[in-house]
Amino acid sequence: MSTVVTLELPDNVYQPLVKVAEKTGKPLEEWILVQLQAHMPRVALPERERAEAMARLMRHAGAVNLGHPTGVDNESIDVDLTREYVSTHEGEP
Repeated sequence: MSTVVTLELPDNVYQPLVKVAEKTGKPLEEWILVQLQAHMPRVALPERERAEAMARLMRHAGAVNLGHPTGVDNESIDVDLTREYVSTHEGEP
């Protein structure tokens, strides 16, 4: 559902908005809509919807298996980081 809103803008507001929208390659109406959506206050989900969303998210927890255990072993982490820092990644996909 959508609602049409007619807004009267003075030229000193309208002209700069047109220029900014043109620079982004978007029609003015679309650019204004994006800006309004970016500045809307967040609406908290009702508790039931929040719990359902969390349950859907948690179904993915642990879904990736690297084939070897991982943890907080700093030495192996340092080795992995060093290998990546010195790698040129040439010839790798």
